[in-house]
Amino acid sequence: MTSLANLGRLLKERRGDQGVRAIAKEIGISHGTLSRVERGFLPDLENYQKICRWLGIEADPVAPPAAKKAGSPQVHFRRQRTITPESASALAQLILTVQAAVDNRG
Repeated sequence: MTSLANLGRLLKERRGDQGVRAIAKEIGISHGTLSRVERGFLPDLENYQKICRWLGIEADPVAPPAAKKAGSPQVHFRRQRTITPESASALAQLILTVQAAVDNRG
């Protein structure tokens, strides 16, 4: 059984000497996504499924165990170049609120 940790290695092996851009186009993903996955980053669910189809493997065997549980939410954060000041402020407030709650427990 293939593990999710081996997805990047499988991609590199199958790609061989072919260029990242050509294979990414063949798979239907961006070359940046392909490069990140080969370096060990996790793709979002849609790209994960495309990669698995291209590799000729079932998506389920390499899915993380939590994904196999019924009703388990799937979350993937895409890197954004910038964050709005409002989002940064909200995240900072969230961190401070959690920290205060943790401090009050002990």
